Amino acid sequence: MLDQYKVTGKKATRDGFGAAMSELGATNDKVIALCADLTGSLKLNAFEDAHPHRFIQAGISEANMIGMASGLALSGMIPFATTFANFATGRVYDQIRQSIAYSDKNVKICASHAGLTLGEDGATHQILEDLGMMRMLPGMTVINPCDYNQTIQATKAIADHHGPVYLRFGRPSWPIFIPEDYNFEIGKGILIQTGTDVSIFATGHLVYNAMEAVKILKSDFSIEAELINIHTVKPLDEQMILQSVNKTGCVVTAEEHQMNGGLGDAVANVLSRFQPSPQEYVAVNDSFGESGKPDQLLAKYGLGIDDIVRAAIKVKERK
Repeated sequence: MLDQYKVTGKKATRDGFGAAMSELGATNDKVIALCADLTGSLKLNAFEDAHPHRFIQAGISEANMIGMASGLALSGMIPFATTFANFATGRVYDQIRQSIAYSDKNVKICASHAGLTLGEDGATHQILEDLGMMRMLPGMTVINPCDYNQTIQATKAIADHHGPVYLRFGRPSWPIFIPEDYNFEIGKGILIQTGTDVSIFATGHLVYNAMEAVKILKSDFSIEAELINIHTVKPLDEQMILQSVNKTGCVVTAEEHQMNGGLGDAVANVLSRFQPSPQEYVAVNDSFGESGKPDQLLAKYGLGIDDIVRAAIKVKERK
């Protein structure tokens, strides 16, 4: 199955968001984009040029942007409130909780430059807590696509989904391997590779690292790993997770996020209730990041391909 997901190039996931917004702007006149002074970084220039009356430049005023998005949702529009992930969650958590989640507003919070792969901007901008913050809000859907194509698919899907959504994507060019015509479904994981020895559940940029780890596990260690792309962290595909773990008996979770509160904890919650199993986390261990190249940071903070390989070997030995 892994052969179906061949790398066809490299583009940033934020480019996928921009491409999808341009398409939505042309096909859905209820879609409106708001941005907090980061139009170029969010790849919204084409949307603004084509639909100036459906683009709002909020400036460096993220809390006001969330309030405007809430009001626009009440008027029947589908607002996409966009900025860096650090500002989209940490800076405006109160406004999201009170003005969007509490009243179940149809607002899409779309956040770029998430995680360590933000790179040189450093720890103050490399938010690693956002998935946890958002998944704890009642009624909030949380999506973390893995590549350019999947970000296009996810962006279009959330426009059709009624309710608050947090969509997370990143800054750097990243391998593209999801087929353009793949049928994206919110809340449904994607089986990338079948296996019997260990289940690997990965999200975001680490899906690619996990794919490479699966190849090494098979070729160098004769370990058949099952890999599932968990693009939707909430609602979680509990059925697919449990079916996989029932077969393999052990789990690795991989994410560009703190160990606390993210995908790993979401999976552990399911396992503790229905299928207690050994689990290893590939995630940032209670630390802030630092300035550096994305690949260097992933390696230093334990999110590299080799880290996933080591975690799989370790958890298999715990069975």
